[in-house]
Amino acid sequence: MFHLDLLLWWVLVLLVLVLVVMLVCMCWTRHTMIATRYRRERYGTLCRREERFWSFGIQPGGSSDSLPLLRNGRSNSLGTLGGSGGGGSVASASINSQDTADTAREGPTSLAFWQARSISLMEMYTEQGEHSEKCGDINFGLDYDFSSETLKLRVIQGRDLAARDLNGLSDPYVRITLLPDKKHRLETKIKRRTLNPRWNETFYFEGFPVNKLQTRVLHLHVYDYDRFSKDDSIGEVHLPLCQIDFTSKPQFWRKLHPATKEKLGELLVSLTYFPSNNTLTIGVLKARNLKAKDINGKSDPYVKVWLMFGEKKVEKKKTPVYKCNLNPTFNQNFEFDVPWEQIRDCSLDISVMDFDTIGRNELIGRLVLGARNSSGPQETNPWAE
Repeated sequence: MFHLDLLLWWVLVLLVLVLVVMLVCMCWTRHTMIATRYRRERYGTLCRREERFWSFGIQPGGSSDSLPLLRNGRSNSLGTLGGSGGGGSVASASINSQDTADTAREGPTSLAFWQARSISLMEMYTEQGEHSEKCGDINFGLDYDFSSETLKLRVIQGRDLAARDLNGLSDPYVRITLLPDKKHRLETKIKRRTLNPRWNETFYFEGFPVNKLQTRVLHLHVYDYDRFSKDDSIGEVHLPLCQIDFTSKPQFWRKLHPATKEKLGELLVSLTYFPSNNTLTIGVLKARNLKAKDINGKSDPYVKVWLMFGEKKVEKKKTPVYKCNLNPTFNQNFEFDVPWEQIRDCSLDISVMDFDTIGRNELIGRLVLGARNSSGPQETNPWAE
């Protein structure tokens, strides 16, 4: 009985000690938080750089030149900028499965709806106004099999194509997509050293009922093949399929136009540096008009930020994924430990990604902020200030 009482006494003593230790830890944590807040409030006006906001047009890989969107100040407004590229402009966000289902229930009177929808798609993928550059013409035909719901495209020939090689000729081929789907594309064979190629190739798009075709825009993009460098764009043409009478098996001669500029979107960020505790803070606030990467005309964007010293990646942070959103609001702050003497040697590599459940995540656009390594002159401004 004596041993049992002694054991209970020691258990009670241990419980009291544990409670005391927990109480001390809680008091110490609270004291540390109050002290940190006091230091920031006291030294913020002396040591902290003014927090500023910048809006940048994100670029494909950060290689193209950047134009100013917002020089400085506290404004949250966004400018307009798009990197140059060979595809269409911002992909449509106007078509989705719910719209398709609702329209299918409306019956035959929904044709006008599909025509307006497909024309709006065309306007998003083409520039307004006349093109002064002559790119040539392309000849193609369409045929639709109603029983198998298959669209047949015959790419016949090109005429008076623009020369892209030093010898005054081109090595043309045609890349084919049914917008807004850019992931699935077909290509003709390459015709060597000619400005008047004859392809005579037929392509089949299976599983496309008429109401689905009404939402698509046929995109034919003629390229000049280069063995040792990126293929040059010769010209492109967009054809809204809602305007086509598939019972007549039409053939077309269409003028090619210079490739439209590709708009990847805009990203609003803020930068703050605390020399007192060597903390570099980047705020990823929001994005606007991001390029659509998915077949539904949307993207699932998130932002990935790398702290870099020279070419070496040191630390990575990333935001959550925002499903089916081309204008996400992130409101995420990321802190990096950067000593004052190394602040001009570091840079922030910011990538806007499209999350894919199946397959590899796709890059929407990228920019680099830094004093030396940046993706454009405006991306150097935060360090200069």
